[in-house]
Amino acid sequence: FWARPRLGRLHPLCPFSPAGLRRWLSSRAPAPRICVVGSGPAGFYTAQHILKHHDLAEVDIYEKLPVPFGLVRFGVAPDHPEVKNVINTFTHTARSDRCAYYGNVTVGRDVTVGELQQAYHAVVLSYGAEDNRVLGIPGENLSGVYSARAFVGWYNGLPENRDLKPDLSCETALILGHGNVALDIARILLSPLDFLRKTDITDCSLAALACSKVKRVWLAGRRGPLQVAFTIKELREMINLPGTQPVLNPADFTGLENAVKEAPRPRKRLTELMIKTALEKPREKAVMAQAAVPRQWGLKFQRSPQEVLPTPDGMRVRGVRMALTRLEGSGDSAKAVPTGDMEELECGLVLSSIGYRSLPLDPAVPFDTQRGIIPNNLGRVVGVPGLYCSGWVKRGPVGVIITTMNDSFDTAQSVLEDLQGGVLDVSVSREGFGAVGSILRSRGIRPVSFSEWEKIDAAEVARGKAAGKPREKMVDPQEMLLSQGRPAPLVQGGTVCCLPVGSSKQNRQGH
Repeated sequence: FWARPRLGRLHPLCPFSPAGLRRWLSSRAPAPRICVVGSGPAGFYTAQHILKHHDLAEVDIYEKLPVPFGLVRFGVAPDHPEVKNVINTFTHTARSDRCAYYGNVTVGRDVTVGELQQAYHAVVLSYGAEDNRVLGIPGENLSGVYSARAFVGWYNGLPENRDLKPDLSCETALILGHGNVALDIARILLSPLDFLRKTDITDCSLAALACSKVKRVWLAGRRGPLQVAFTIKELREMINLPGTQPVLNPADFTGLENAVKEAPRPRKRLTELMIKTALEKPREKAVMAQAAVPRQWGLKFQRSPQEVLPTPDGMRVRGVRMALTRLEGSGDSAKAVPTGDMEELECGLVLSSIGYRSLPLDPAVPFDTQRGIIPNNLGRVVGVPGLYCSGWVKRGPVGVIITTMNDSFDTAQSVLEDLQGGVLDVSVSREGFGAVGSILRSRGIRPVSFSEWEKIDAAEVARGKAAGKPREKMVDPQEMLLSQGRPAPLVQGGTVCCLPVGSSKQNRQGH
């Protein structure tokens, strides 16, 4: 067994030969099978880190939509294509021989978390925040009131929001929130159409914006200028937006020059830019230009929404009653306390941008409804060995893509440590998609492979090219499936599914 053959080559079964080493490792230590639920940044970064730092691990990524990339595709503003370049990194991960993508699979319905745990050595939940926080005030459900999540999903082609049809027939819109998403929405509402036509914004959204009467957008927040959550890049874009005039009240910034001196550099630069914009006197030419295109946007501080006011017929929004607030404390920890004074702000469109919210996925998974996260310790789900979480469902809907990247790497590191320390028992092999695929077939669910997604991608790019855009997104899941030459999808209980066929990475998954 250990001897060298006469020809001087290592015997194929010798563990010191490349082939022998592979066989020896596979016989002594089955390849860890890892499942990741969610194909947004958190899911892909988790998979990337595991694959990079474990030479045998195999990772399967499940996604409820036919198409991958989560909020990179459906959340990033159409006019920020540079942010979407991270898709190239995710594509490289998905094309790995040890990684497979399965779209069109809803975990918790098409397959349970318990069934995934039986098929894999570890399961990582990275499905993000699929809902929005509610205002919890009277009138919130009036026509003309929308969540920022739904509005962003509408102009970005998220299938569930494709039929939103927001009413843009009013002149004044109010956005509740002072984050980057709020500024994104304001920019989309006020951007020149020629700018938007060159982006991947959906055709139906572009057509609606072409008919929009909105020419004033106010962004209101409970706290003050030192607590805004948007960043300087997004603020600068709004200030420099052609055909629009920023309206900031100089009184809101009185005394802030001294208060901001000791602040961290990003906060200091952001506040200084707001102060400069508030105090800047527009030139005569600019005033004349604004008269020709009277579009405005502005920031309103220390206002907390109390009630959405209805039109006389009680059907639509006509304004919002706001409580004026004062701040207790300073910096990011400052709290807004009502003063008792009220103000009514007239508007015909209200967009609530107060944050996203994660939802429980499966009864078998612990969930903190108060905080909207899965209870965890460094990504390890509390009380459920072998179950992990990363991204927004782990820490809450905060931060940008790089924040999610670092968080996901931390969770992946916990998985790797548990593999190395024997917490995860890999002595018994798991079937991975071999088992899950059988379950899905029995339930009439046909997954979409990554190569099939690439056909959708190519079709979208081709459509976009014809229209002078980077892509024209498909917004209907049935159209996505038909674009690959599949049989006509069946719709069962609102779920798009097809007759079962083969899957990607067939050679390594036993098909």
